[in-house]
Amino acid sequence: MPTNIQEKSIIVTGAGRGIGAEIARGLAADGARVTIADLSGDNAGAVAASIRDGGGKAIAVAVDVRDRASVRAMIEETVRAHGRLDVIFNNAGVAQTKPFLEITEEDWRFVTDVNALGVLIGMQESIRQMLSQGGGGKIVNTASIAGKQGYEPLAHYSASKFAVVALTQAAARAFGKERITANAICPGVVATDMWKVIDGGFKEHGLTSRDNEAFDNFAGIAVLGRASAPADLVGVARFLASSDSDFMTGQSLMVDGGMVFV
Repeated sequence: MPTNIQEKSIIVTGAGRGIGAEIARGLAADGARVTIADLSGDNAGAVAASIRDGGGKAIAVAVDVRDRASVRAMIEETVRAHGRLDVIFNNAGVAQTKPFLEITEEDWRFVTDVNALGVLIGMQESIRQMLSQGGGGKIVNTASIAGKQGYEPLAHYSASKFAVVALTQAAARAFGKERITANAICPGVVATDMWKVIDGGFKEHGLTSRDNEAFDNFAGIAVLGRASAPADLVGVARFLASSDSDFMTGQSLMVDGGMVFV
């Protein structure tokens, strides 16, 4: 079925697995030309190959979102392959579980350099490309329910996701007249490798006693009665990439099964 993202050039960072991979596959299935960008070139290549095997259009790029030159190279390779850049999903992220009083400067930099600085750089460089094309484009950032409420022992992760929401709002105000929109998706508890890291951290610090306990406890809050799967994020990603969302900007959409109401 035709969609209005057909032939759009779309970058998804952190697309070597998890939410990013599922979003990229969904967009490619709708006819988008997708750049699979990930710190792991091997993971990115595997996802891109699976898309091409299914008849979709995808290239793979290794990128470190903390490094501006790397991000610029990602965008340049996208434009070389697809002709332009229409949409970027700044989805790459990391998580770490640490009790509040044990968070170190190194911990802070590890989390915020990827989750906040990486989003800032991705937004800046993609906006520059969009402006060079004459304006128009879409920025979609992956925030979190932790960008709406602070969680302990995820204080530094929460702070980084609050920053994503703020950057989204600021860019929306700055570039609306250039027809560039900026919105964010706020997932809840999603069954991915990242949540395995979070859950393991709870157990390591003695906050839970069994595997998956933190995951199950958090997921149990959702009024829809289950944890999220990466596929649950594809519909809103498709909407935000499409012209159906052209009159929406500066918004952070909760897609969490009813965990946080704001």
